[in-house]
Amino acid sequence: MIHGLDPFPPVQPLTPEAFKAGMRKLAAAVTLITVYGPEGRNGLTATAVCSLTAEPPQLLCCVNRESSAYATIGAARLFAVNVLRPEQKVLAERFYKAPPGEERFEGGDWSWSPLGAPVLADALTWFECRLSQIVEVATHGIVIGLVTACASRRGDHLLYAEGAYRGLPRREG
Repeated sequence: MIHGLDPFPPVQPLTPEAFKAGMRKLAAAVTLITVYGPEGRNGLTATAVCSLTAEPPQLLCCVNRESSAYATIGAARLFAVNVLRPEQKVLAERFYKAPPGEERFEGGDWSWSPLGAPVLADALTWFECRLSQIVEVATHGIVIGLVTACASRRGDHLLYAEGAYRGLPRREG
């Protein structure tokens, strides 16, 4: 470092458009976050989901606080994360576009997790989660769940990148 010089030159504020353009390069698994509450089943399509800790098993998902399922997740304190396969793209689109509630669950092989969260029985994998904590940050809540059950099957992965859904074949071997 040269003394007297700022190592970080001034930068222009990052625009939301530039940030979104950069994030489109980050491929992510497509999931459905599902919950059951007083009004019945509800859920949303999400790509901001990742593992948090293995001991205890926890994951996190980022959920827009304006989404129809956000308050239900907080009240029910139980939700599921369903990881989709390429042939389930239509469900990802339905959960993104359809009105909130039961209409989003049309199609698919739906079942219940051991504690009572709606799960897609033929998902690539599903995780049942007890809500541990929600950390509110700007427009979203970081929903942290303790994973209490999961089931997996073999299959290809559905990813979202560059504004489009894409299949990722499972590696044999």
